[in-house]
Amino acid sequence: MDKTRVEAFSDGVIAVIITVMVLEMKVPHGDDFASLAPVMPVFLSYVLSFIYAGIYWSNHHHLFHAVEHVTGGILWANLHLLFWLSLIPFTTGWMGENGFKAIPVAAYGLVLLLSGIAFVILTRSLIVHHGKQSMLAKSIRGDAKGKISVALYAIAIPLAFVNVWLSCAIYVGVAAMWIVPDPRIERMVS
Repeated sequence: MDKTRVEAFSDGVIAVIITVMVLEMKVPHGDDFASLAPVMPVFLSYVLSFIYAGIYWSNHHHLFHAVEHVTGGILWANLHLLFWLSLIPFTTGWMGENGFKAIPVAAYGLVLLLSGIAFVILTRSLIVHHGKQSMLAKSIRGDAKGKISVALYAIAIPLAFVNVWLSCAIYVGVAAMWIVPDPRIERMVS
């Protein structure tokens, strides 16, 4: 099957995810900087989640740029990823509205963990379909950042019940690790 519908659908879902997150933010009541204080946790959780949505969108784009076609199994693997990404607005809002309390922060991490695992499954599905000698397989050998990310999310989830700010620092650290674009696929394509 052609990959363009998967790319277009995924782009649309990620755009809706970002739109839902921004529409969930409430305007502060007041015209001074002090009126921003109550909405700051919501804003900060939105910024982090916007960055994550952007990271997934960019990596998804690169992933599908390196392949030629998809199968039914790949469609389901992609939907699996989009399902977990679609929960980001819920956990973002829950975390922000509750001032970064342990359970919402852990739930946010769980959604990040399951999104990360789903991305790994999607990547593996594409590699299995296109072969170990494909451009995609050659460009992401080892995928250390993907494995490290999943491990860090798994650490951050229970850590939220010990120190919520360390857990949040891990989420920020993983995002910072992925903001630097991975040039492997671009080098292989060009």
